[in-house]
Order: sequence, then structure tokens, then C-alpha cells
Amino acid sequence: MILVLVFPMCKTVENLPEQKMTMEKVKPTPPKARMSAHEMTMHGDRRVDNYYWMKLSDEQKNAETPDDQTKEVVDYLDAENEYTSKMTKHLEGFQDKLYDEIVGRIKQSDKSVPYYKNGYYYLTRYDEGKEYPIYGRKKSSLESPEELLLDVNALAEGFDYYAARGLSVSPNNEILGYGEDTLSRRIYTLKFKDLKSGALLPDVIENTTGSMVWANDNKTVFYTRKDKSLRSYKIFKHILGTSTDTDQEIYHEKDETFSTYVYKTKSQKYIVIGSFATLSSDFRILEADNPEGEFRLFQARERKHEYDISHYDGNWYIRTNKDGAKNFKVMITPENATSVENWKDFMGHKDDVLISGLEIFKNHLVVNERIEGITKVKVANWDDLDNSHYIDFGEEAYMAYSTTNPEFDSDKVRIYFSSMTTPGTTYDYDMNSKKLELMKRQEVVGTFNAEDYQSERFRVTAADGAQVPVSLVYKKGYKKDGSQPLLLYAYGSYGNSMDPYFSSVRLSLLDRGFAFAIAHIRGGQELGRQWYEDGKLFNKKNTFTDFIDVGQYLTKNGYTSSDKMFCMGGSAGGLLIGAVINMEPKLWKGAIAAVPFVDVVTTMLDETIPLTTGEYDEWGNPNDKAYYDYIKTYSPYDNVAKQEYPHLLVTTGYHDSQVQYWEPAKWVAKLREMKTDNNSLLLHTEMGAGHGGKSGRFQRYRETALEYAFLLDLAGKAEGVLKN
Repeated sequence: MILVLVFPMCKTVENLPEQKMTMEKVKPTPPKARMSAHEMTMHGDRRVDNYYWMKLSDEQKNAETPDDQTKEVVDYLDAENEYTSKMTKHLEGFQDKLYDEIVGRIKQSDKSVPYYKNGYYYLTRYDEGKEYPIYGRKKSSLESPEELLLDVNALAEGFDYYAARGLSVSPNNEILGYGEDTLSRRIYTLKFKDLKSGALLPDVIENTTGSMVWANDNKTVFYTRKDKSLRSYKIFKHILGTSTDTDQEIYHEKDETFSTYVYKTKSQKYIVIGSFATLSSDFRILEADNPEGEFRLFQARERKHEYDISHYDGNWYIRTNKDGAKNFKVMITPENATSVENWKDFMGHKDDVLISGLEIFKNHLVVNERIEGITKVKVANWDDLDNSHYIDFGEEAYMAYSTTNPEFDSDKVRIYFSSMTTPGTTYDYDMNSKKLELMKRQEVVGTFNAEDYQSERFRVTAADGAQVPVSLVYKKGYKKDGSQPLLLYAYGSYGNSMDPYFSSVRLSLLDRGFAFAIAHIRGGQELGRQWYEDGKLFNKKNTFTDFIDVGQYLTKNGYTSSDKMFCMGGSAGGLLIGAVINMEPKLWKGAIAAVPFVDVVTTMLDETIPLTTGEYDEWGNPNDKAYYDYIKTYSPYDNVAKQEYPHLLVTTGYHDSQVQYWEPAKWVAKLREMKTDNNSLLLHTEMGAGHGGKSGRFQRYRETALEYAFLLDLAGKAEGVLKN
């Protein structure tokens, strides 16, 4: 018999008859966090946070000898982890089964489709049983012997967490630069490897974003540093073989609402410094042949003007929302006349088409678009731009976009494609013959057959009349009589769209009778830029009500019922979960909030926290009373009430740099204090990880197994596979 996570109110041991004590299990006692009133007053409004003491600085967390506050915080997080472990002990074997099942679908020995750049084919491969990738290359031909660039498995030895990113080879193909993070704070140290000898160079640059850009002299690199709040704020220049103490500061982004980065154009002619905020951007350019030169401003930033630039054949192509082009248009200007008065219309704006990016080739132009919520790839020949066409993938609901295409002189564009029932697929599309060539499809090890699953796409009418798209998938035989469980997922912030994608991990739910649905709620950009603007700032609550409206539609139309409905979201999607369980707690049987951003008012008033100042245009600046009042009406932490809540699993990472661990920790403590039900409330903290969880190819799925076991247990499906 499987114990579930719902337990009756337990009596004291003294009151239990002796014979029953040996037969009944006593519910573990949840941790009780110390309450210490911390008063905060803003705009004449007084808030009291009893768990503010859980906030630690980076210095406290990283100190060799922890102070008393650090010890108390760590002890509390450990106690919550132990409680979660006890409450799910009956699921340990099932979690192991799920983990083995999930990783068992992943091909152990695998490799990417090689791409060609500057005389070499580059590839990534995984060896059987290894957690991390191996990066290699082959000179001129795929039949050439493989040269090792980086074996991340060897680099990760001895670390609980390891990430390598930003791999970049010098123009002469002799030196590899890369960034490494061993803490999961997304603070990277740059290192350089001589590809002839295999030796590391003495140049080591700390506190960076993990990427660098090579000038064409093969010795000068440009990189980005972070400030104490982890905002990318300065660009430096380093010359190999010199001390990093003498690195020259090239650019300082002084506006705290902006971040900065550096990259190289596909043409390899220009190094570009970009600065961006939620609603604005600007760029500075320098010829890559002249690293000692001065960067010059492309076009000065303007409030609510977003643009990006691509260089090709003596011209700049600018994707811009200038002059009311809400869904963006494309303009063109000569490479030596970059100010806005020189820009000419090249591709017009459409109210129903969002232009999301350009991919330029010698003979063709590829445009990534979004139409009615679906990503489209449009191809045109430079000699006949009016006669463009869309690539036909043979499915109605999917995600597709141009991916790694570093070479101009090619008539093939590499495309990534996926749908709710089709595993991730890499195509090469011949832009002349209009033929798709299958290069690789994600192999799902085992008995997976795409024909066993069914996807749907429909729209739900929100309370204000908005039509919210929904993508849904289930195993054929799913009964729409309210008897089967469903997991509803969404994000709904920053204009990030949730596309209908395939997940082999998700099969562990589908094969046990779950349906999985994505609500494409406002705050994303699925239906164009207006869809985003209708879910931010003073429209933020539309994000939450859209999600609730979709949930109610699914129950009313028999897809599930409220006692079998589950919801999940992460980061800003965790805010969504926190808000909807405050607003409609009885709609959900259970919820999972992963690394949730739940203490919105306090965080957005704290400029020392990463992401705060750069996000005023997303959430609003609560130093303004109007925004303060509005945010306070939905901030999950501020709206915890004395009411019943669904079963809840909350996850976080102690070293999370994006949503600090104390937000979910405080939220759980306050929920324990306030909620009036006996439903399970679990907090799981990865003490050695950050926002993305554990590193490694397989270990990250330990947490997924916990989440799925939690859901399946509540749904009464903790054992066995659905048989149709």
C-alpha cells in the first residue's frame, strides 16, 4: 500500500492507545522558522516581514567560517530538506524508478550535427556514462581525425558543480578561450588553451560573464565584467601574455537599468558592444582588424526604441521597432552611415507578424517570424526578395528557427524543429531546391512511438475576451471525462514565448495517464509584441487570470477536474504559481513552484539584488507609489492568506543568482504560518546549485524525479504505467 502525502491531524503520542502506536505512522513535524519582525515602510505603507533574517550576503555564504546568521539559515534549509525527505520517503524507490526511466531514454553515446566554421567542422559529443560534453573539431573534412578542444568531464572532476561556456577559437584556429563556473552563481573565470600543445595559458580573468570576443590579431580579447549585483556593466580589453591588472576598460554602462555585452558580427569585420534594457538598446562598433581603435556609437539609445544590427556586404540591416513598428520591421543603412537619419525601410511592419530575427547568407535572406503564435522560417533570394516562401514542416503546431549558421557562403540553412509529439530535429534546408534534409532527430531510447501520442492546439476566451492559445499533449486513449490528471505549465514574462516543444522526460507523466498543457498566456510574445505588453507593468495580472481561465476551461470541458489538476512554473513562472494559488487555491490539487520569484515588492526595492534595476520596465519601479500599490496586490509573499492551499512543492538553489534562495524559503515559512489545511508543503534546496539546478547531463533529473513522484503520488499513479 502506498502512503500518500496527505496525513490526518496526528494526536500526541501520549493519547494514542498502545496497540495503535505500532500500527500508525506519525506525521513528521515540519520545521518552524524563527519569527523576527522586520518593519519596512514605503509611501506611508507599513509591511512586516517575519522572515527577513533569512537573507544572507554573498560574503556570508562564501565565508570560510560561517557566522551565527549563516548557520541558522543553513540549519533551516537543511531541516526543510530533511522534512521533505521524510515526507517523500515512501516514494524513494519510485523516484529511483522515475530517474532510471528518464535517463534511460537518453542516448548515452551521442553527438551533435557538426557545423563548419573557418576551415574546421565543430562537434559536441557525449560518451557513455559521462555527465559532461566533450568538444572537438575536424580539419577540412569530417573524415579527418578529431582534435580535442575540451573534455568537460575532466575539468569537472572534484567539483559539486561545473559549467563551461562561451567556447571561442581565435581567428588563426590556435587558441581556445572559455569560461568556467564552479559555484553556479553564473560568475565565470575565463581561461585560454593552446590547441597545439594542449597547455593552458597563464592568462586567467575572473568575474566575467563567461564569453569573450577575439580581435583579428589573435591576441586581443574583449570581455564583460559583472558588478556586485551581478549586472554586466563593463567591457574590458585583454592582450594575451599581459597581466590582467593592466586590462583596459573600454566601456562602462553607468545606467543601472541597462546591461552590456560584446560580440562579433557574422561577417567577422566588426566587434560590437551592445547595451540593453527592457525597452531600449544601443550599440558601439569597431573594426576587428583595429583592436586599438575607438568604438563609435551606432545610434544613440532612445526610450522605447529597441533595435539590433546585422552586417553584410557593406550594409547594416537593422531590426527595429522605430516609428510604431511594434512587431518590428527591418531597415538598411550603409556601414559608414549608421545614425538613424540614414536608415531606409527594407522590410515593412505587419500587425500580425512578429519579426524575431534575421539570418543572412551570400545568396539568401532568412527571416524568423511568429504568426498566430507559431514560429515560421521565411526564405528569400537576394535577387528576388518579393518572392519569398515559408519552409513547410508538415505540422500545424510546432517550434522552428534557424540555428548555428556561421558561414555566409552557403545555400543551406540549418534549422531546429520540434513539436509536442516530434522529438528535437536538426534539418539542413536547401534554399534553392526547397528540400529539407534530416540531419539528426533526438533518439528516444526504448519503445517510444510518436504515433502513440496526440497533440491539440486551441484557444480559450479569457475574462476580458482575449484569446489565449493552449498547446496540449497526451497519450492516445486519454479520456476527456474529468477522470484523468493534467499538468498545466506556463511562464508569461519578459516576452519569452513558450513554444510547443517535445520532451522525452515528459513521457513519464504521459505514459501514466497525465495530459500536459502549455498556456500561452499574456506576458509572453506568442501573439506578437502587444501580447507581451498586455501582460506586464500595470497589466501583469492578465498573466495570472489567463492561466486561471485556461485551468477552468480544462475542467469545464472534461480534460481534467479540479481534484486532478496540477500546475507548475519556474522563476517568473514560479511567481505565476504563487499568484494563482493565492487567487484560486481550490482549482488545483497540487502545484510545483521551481526557483520562484515570489517576494516581488521587497526584491524590486533592493537595488543590490541581481536583475532588480534592469527590470523596472518589466514589473514597475515600486519607488513609484502607483507601481508599489499595484505590485503589492499580486506579490505572492505579500498576499499569503489564512486559507487552504493545494499541495505544494517548492524548489530552489542556495547559490541562485537570479532568484535568491531566501524568497522561496521565506514564502514556505510564511505559508506554514498562515495556511489552514493539512496539505503537504515541501521545500527542496539544492545546496550546491543555483538557478539552473545541478550541472551534468543526468544528475539534474534527480530533482525532476522528485517533482514527478510528487505529482504522480497525489494523482494516485505512483506505480505502474497506463495501459490503454
